[in-house]
Amino acid sequence: MERARLIQHLDAEIKLLQAAKRILEGHGSYGELRKASTGSRGPRHMSAAARARISAAQKKRWAAVSAQKKK
Repeated sequence: MERARLIQHLDAEIKLLQAAKRILEGHGSYGELRKASTGSRGPRHMSAAARARISAAQKKRWAAVSAQKKK
């Protein structure tokens, strides 16, 4: 069992180094390196309160633009 875990760890390190190499060569991105180092991240979720604040702020911006157009 220890051998399998060691091989898994080495594979992860190789994947990380390959991603770093691609970035240095100009073919990769930082996001690719982060994904290689931490694994894929699940979707982010926003609370209902946060969505309401964002919606209110955007409506306020739209109202300001609308008011400028009427002048």
